Amino acid sequence: MEIIEHIIVAAVVIYFAIYAVIKIYFNIKGQEIVIAKAKEHTPFKIESRDDHEMTISTVMDLVNEGKQSALIVDCLVKPQLPYEQYDGIAVRGKAEVEGVPREDDYFEAMVLFAKGDPHGSNLIKIKAIVKLTARKGMTLDQALSHMVDFPIEIIYREVGRTPLHFSIARIILTAEELTQLAGVKLIRD
Repeated sequence: MEIIEHIIVAAVVIYFAIYAVIKIYFNIKGQEIVIAKAKEHTPFKIESRDDHEMTISTVMDLVNEGKQSALIVDCLVKPQLPYEQYDGIAVRGKAEVEGVPREDDYFEAMVLFAKGDPHGSNLIKIKAIVKLTARKGMTLDQALSHMVDFPIEIIYREVGRTPLHFSIARIILTAEELTQLAGVKLIRD
């Protein structure tokens, strides 16, 4: 029985030694550190507008501050405006790389190079597009005049030395900002 205990202790010690060596190696080599600059997003602007709907957009930077490259596998925009909060507007979102519009709502994977890597940029400009459509027979101006604040989540999936995972950046679009952009007077109910 004593030999088995020694073998188990030796196996555990070897396991932790290998784990420590791997951790030290990755700490020296570094990993990707992707930061969403949601607070520094550009002001929203109107992309298109008619009497029934309006499309607006903003641009947010994704920056890799790490020592290793990352792959941004997917990115989507999810406006958080449930009908229980306000049912006068339906909202839909999509993400694009700024300057690379797509009609199919597909986000093509992109490499986000390590900081200082001569092979490419450590910055991707994500364009968050939000389409607002008036509901319940209202015009866009009528629907916007009773608008509420709502968050817009930019959800991106990244992988590098760390396993594949989702991250979320959040931008709050206030009713004041939206109605001012649209040229509509906000009525607080």
